[in-house]
Amino acid sequence: MAEPLLFIADKAGERLDVFLTRQQPDLSRAHVQKLITEGAALVDGTVRKANYKLRGGEQVSLTVPEAAPVEIKAEDIPLDVLYEDEDIIVVNKARGMVVHPAAGVNTGTLVNALLCHCHDLSGINGEIRPGIVHRLDKDTSGVMVCAKNDKAHIDLAEQIRTKAAHRIYWAIVHGNIKEEAGIIKGDIGRHPTDRKKMAIVRENGKPAVTHFKVLERFGDYTLIECRLETGRTHQIRVHMTSIGHPLVNDPKYGPKKPSPFAIEGQALHSLTLTLTHPGTGEPMEFSAPVPEDMQRILTGLRDRLAKDRRKAAAMQP
Repeated sequence: MAEPLLFIADKAGERLDVFLTRQQPDLSRAHVQKLITEGAALVDGTVRKANYKLRGGEQVSLTVPEAAPVEIKAEDIPLDVLYEDEDIIVVNKARGMVVHPAAGVNTGTLVNALLCHCHDLSGINGEIRPGIVHRLDKDTSGVMVCAKNDKAHIDLAEQIRTKAAHRIYWAIVHGNIKEEAGIIKGDIGRHPTDRKKMAIVRENGKPAVTHFKVLERFGDYTLIECRLETGRTHQIRVHMTSIGHPLVNDPKYGPKKPSPFAIEGQALHSLTLTLTHPGTGEPMEFSAPVPEDMQRILTGLRDRLAKDRRKAAAMQP
């Protein structure tokens, strides 16, 4: 049976479900309310309702049931393998592919494909995320490294934690960014009202820093390079939206009007990953070419820009 999580109420007048959701940002408020209804939450040892107003200073416990075992099957899904040896496998993840199984998604993931391809993956992240050291969003393409044993997993995770491993992304964003480069800082946590989104928050967020550099300007769109100091969920998408330049076709953070471009999901690509090999200590850099859907957008924008310049030149006296 799962051990209860213990907290001390720190805000008088706060609802029990709001407090627990704040303490456990990975749980949706609906999930927390369900647990409270099932008697999994206690306030000073007493079962309370979701709308119970805390006084402050009480001990609040929450028991989250252990997930039922899930059988993850190996699937013969094509993989774009950039590099592989006995310790690591580096892949170019396709846009639209979920990294690992989660609620309602047990097939078609990168993990399903890796289990068929590798047969040996690290087990540190449990049975539903074997080998997964870091993640990319479903609709973000590009370079990912996975660990084939626990020693490699621990080493790679430490490189990512200490920023010894470096990642570079390309993104196409709305608007013309005035600066040539910039740094965006803002703690990221669950959106206060939409639990499926992340946001820059004042409380209970995690520090996040994104460096961006303009590569090309197209008037109403800009191609940028992003370097991450941290790896928060949806970090580039949230940070760029916060300065008024959301990613093209971002379904969560972009404009609500339909995109004029034929691309599924946000125009974001993990271009390069630099790391130290966990077995040999050798510095290594891996790159994945910009996918065809993003390349078509860039080609169209470049052609439009060139046409506009020719037209402007023809109008000169």
